[in-house]
Amino acid sequence: MTSLPEPGAKKLGLVIDLDTCVGCHACAVACKQWNDTGVIAPLSDKNPYGSEASGTWLNRVHSFEARDEQGGFALHFPRSCLHCENAPCVTVCPTGASYKRAADGIVLVDEDLCIGCGLCAWACPYGAREMDETHGVMKKCTLCADRIDNAHLPEEDRIPACVRTCPTSARHFGDLGDPNSEVSLLVAARGGVALMPESGCAPTNRYLPPRERRSAAAPVAETGEATADAPGGFLGWLDRVLSA
Repeated sequence: MTSLPEPGAKKLGLVIDLDTCVGCHACAVACKQWNDTGVIAPLSDKNPYGSEASGTWLNRVHSFEARDEQGGFALHFPRSCLHCENAPCVTVCPTGASYKRAADGIVLVDEDLCIGCGLCAWACPYGAREMDETHGVMKKCTLCADRIDNAHLPEEDRIPACVRTCPTSARHFGDLGDPNSEVSLLVAARGGVALMPESGCAPTNRYLPPRERRSAAAPVAETGEATADAPGGFLGWLDRVLSA
């Protein structure tokens, strides 16, 4: 099995704002396009224009119809690899194909070593692994390592494709190991949370909870912002709206 490196100070990851995500899927399409031409290309599709289309996507957006005290609304929940500190997908890999970079914490797959056994997908509690059926190997979000490491790209493009393309700026990228980074300050200000902390995986990515919805007749606070507090916290809120 594969060993994890000692945790480093730098932890690159995403912060996703569920308050501003509109479910447009631009992030998923940009991810698909970039990674069809990058280091893990191609991402295969089967019957892409048919009624039973399927394919390999490293970033997915799940949309739900939900309801609360104010009425019905849409909830959009982007999902991809969370680049966990205690990544079980790495430790179960029998060939060393799944590994974690010590320098920045990004979890990657060496496709030359992958035998497509699927153990990593079985071990991941977030469903972030994708089997490319055409090529018989596992694929996943790389945080566009081939972009952020590419000194030939303009500085503004050295970020994941999903972040670069998001029209509502719902996705943010940076060093979550630095408490003074922009992403860390954003998480602290908005009460960002880790997904499923009970799993023990210690995911790097964070989600910013939606601000509390209010009726049209509700008064607006002097700051012009609604409170983000909710009983049970964000995970409790998410459980309630998805089960409504």
